[in-house]
Amino acid sequence: MKHSVYALLLVAALAFACGRKEEAPSSETAAPATGPAKPAAAIDASTAATVSGKVNFTGAKPAPKKIRMEQDKYCAAQHPGGSIETEDVVVNDNGTLANVFVWVEEGLGDRSFEASTQPATLDQKGCRYEPHVLGVMTGQPLDIVSSDNTNHNIHPMPKNNPEWNEVQGPGAPKKTKTFAREELLIPVKCNIHPWMKAYIGVVKNPFFAVTGKDGTFEIKGLPPGSYTVAAWHEKYNKMEQKVTVAAKEAKTVDFSFSGK
Repeated sequence: MKHSVYALLLVAALAFACGRKEEAPSSETAAPATGPAKPAAAIDASTAATVSGKVNFTGAKPAPKKIRMEQDKYCAAQHPGGSIETEDVVVNDNGTLANVFVWVEEGLGDRSFEASTQPATLDQKGCRYEPHVLGVMTGQPLDIVSSDNTNHNIHPMPKNNPEWNEVQGPGAPKKTKTFAREELLIPVKCNIHPWMKAYIGVVKNPFFAVTGKDGTFEIKGLPPGSYTVAAWHEKYNKMEQKVTVAAKEAKTVDFSFSGK
């Protein structure tokens, strides 16, 4: 009788063990610990390289469109005839393109960079954003100020960062914001004045620039290496080029956007 009981218990135990599903290993045991990540090597300023160039525009120069500002008498009074020209395509007198955001997109590997503590500034002046395109590092402060004697409504519309929408009246103190995640590029609008538009490029490194009235850019302080340099324009989207720089070398990288 005892042997029969023992046999039944043994059979039940084996059946229970065979019926159990094997548990997946936890993330803590699935892979061995690798230890803390090694900090990226500091850039040796004595070997730093420079990438510069210009952004050309080919094809027929688009005729700028006029924007009337009658809906806000203050805005209209800031400009001759009460109107401004659109800023979506600004072709300089030398055939280059303004408001192009240029940055090092790839090639820095695991290097990390501390955000600049020097704030960038976005002004609301003459009922338009100045500058039209600007760049900041992730975590870098952005001061939003208003030089106008009228209400504005600052409304960035990011995809990877929190969206916000705030009014800034005449004489109001500056608003300081930061963006935690890289994002290229964030459109900004004013809900009160629909013609007001700007774009903010948020990058993880300090190697970026925006073309101005001469269509040129310069990116200094790069460690020797091979990089992908990208150029973005709100109407013509993005272009990329590869470049390799040696220690202390200066390379030229030009872009060309076509209006056809």
